[in-house]
Amino acid sequence: MGRLDTLREFNLLSWMREERQSRKLILVIVFIALLLDNMLLTVVVPIIPSYLYTIDDAAANMAKNHTTASPHTPSGTFQTIVSLYDNSVRVTSGGPMDSTPIPLGQTQGVSSSTSALTPHNSTQPDCPKADDQLLNENVKVGLLFASKATVQLITNPFIGPLTNRIGYQIPMFAGFCIMFLSTIMFAFSSSYTLLFLARSLQGVGSSCSSVAGMGMLASVYTDDEERGNAIGIALGGLAMGVLVGPPFGSVMYEFVGKTAPFLILAVLAVLDGALQLFILQPSKVEPESQKGSSLWSLMKDPYILIAAGSICFANMAIAMLEPALPIWMMETMCPRKWQLGIAFVPASISYLIGTNIFGVLAHKMGRWLCSLIGMVLVGVSILCVPFAKDIYGLILPNFGVGFAIGMVDSSMMPIMGYLVDLRHVSVYGTVYAIADVAFCMGFALGPSAGGAIAKSIGFSWLMTIIGVVDILFAPLCYFLRSPPGREEKMAILMDSNCAMKTRSYSTQGNTEYEEMETEYDE
Repeated sequence: MGRLDTLREFNLLSWMREERQSRKLILVIVFIALLLDNMLLTVVVPIIPSYLYTIDDAAANMAKNHTTASPHTPSGTFQTIVSLYDNSVRVTSGGPMDSTPIPLGQTQGVSSSTSALTPHNSTQPDCPKADDQLLNENVKVGLLFASKATVQLITNPFIGPLTNRIGYQIPMFAGFCIMFLSTIMFAFSSSYTLLFLARSLQGVGSSCSSVAGMGMLASVYTDDEERGNAIGIALGGLAMGVLVGPPFGSVMYEFVGKTAPFLILAVLAVLDGALQLFILQPSKVEPESQKGSSLWSLMKDPYILIAAGSICFANMAIAMLEPALPIWMMETMCPRKWQLGIAFVPASISYLIGTNIFGVLAHKMGRWLCSLIGMVLVGVSILCVPFAKDIYGLILPNFGVGFAIGMVDSSMMPIMGYLVDLRHVSVYGTVYAIADVAFCMGFALGPSAGGAIAKSIGFSWLMTIIGVVDILFAPLCYFLRSPPGREEKMAILMDSNCAMKTRSYSTQGNTEYEEMETEYDE
């Protein structure tokens, strides 16, 4: 029996060795890497606002209790002792023996100092007071969430050109190592500073794995339609991470504790690392065969900028929603802890559906049209969010947001690769660094600006602003309908041998054009 098992293992290993360069296995690796990265990205969404509020609330209560317990307290004032057993507050007047239990709901009439110290509302156990402290939480949580994307934004321009020099394997594996470290930090951090550091570190890992992953897919799937399908599947991994993250995080946080979800993620990350080690062999340096276009020349291409803008503004909508929605729900709906994460489920499910449907469909209906409809739908759905009166009212708007972002992402990611093929050199590291920068701009500006806006003019205005911006940006997608190619690229694509008249497209020096002309003249 033992020999049979070893034979089976051997067969699996030999199959994996044969399939090492298989495109499907590379797609699986990229899928898992994006899945784990985005699970870590979103698992904190329901945990952090509640966890930070608990820490701050405990600190504030300790400070208040310290002042009330001071010897200068006049004997006539009421003091409170919260009973953890029978859910009542004991109000003491003067001596320690003179205490009568009052049910939580009836303490308001006793005195204002009593109600100020009552930690919870009478109706729901998890309903904090809509006070200044909760509003300040907006900014802290927003900055914490934005730190990952900000660091990723800074790292991306270096990772893109690096993949052109050393290949995609090493950055991909480095991304896994950094992500693993970040996950462990999240599990055991108990202060705002350490959580902030863990979130920022995740940005570096994310940058490595997403740029290298997308570039690797674009280089192994050369046909435009196949590439669209492959990127659609990989974005499905991203969507599943976003889908599973919040409910997984909130349920584990409520019923097991803060550390548990991160430890489970760390174990999954190790499995992904082992797969990468075996299949990608990240010790080999494999530079690209041709020199890619520079980051600056791609940044100057208006068509790439429109595609990047769509990715940025569509994702900024959900990025603004992530830190602000749980806090707004805590203010208006008094939800349970697990409901804070469940609120994002419709968006995640519909994103998964959107990326899978439009990965294939966008190629047929026109990716520009798919993106244009998506941008309008994001705007309309976001405008509907503040009208929700309870958690059920959030289902439809959140579903719309997720579905529409799925439309935009699954049509714009392949367009990035297509634009490079059409107008530049077919090397993909740098252009997917730009796509990732756009994604991160949304997730950096979204929470940081969103937190501040929600604090100063309110959640409803925040949703109105981003909704209108998305709708106004949508018409620009029309320009991506049939982008012009560079003439020499067109000639190569058409495989014509005639001498070409070159038209400079403002990105690269004339020497390249002259060389191309002489080559074709010969």
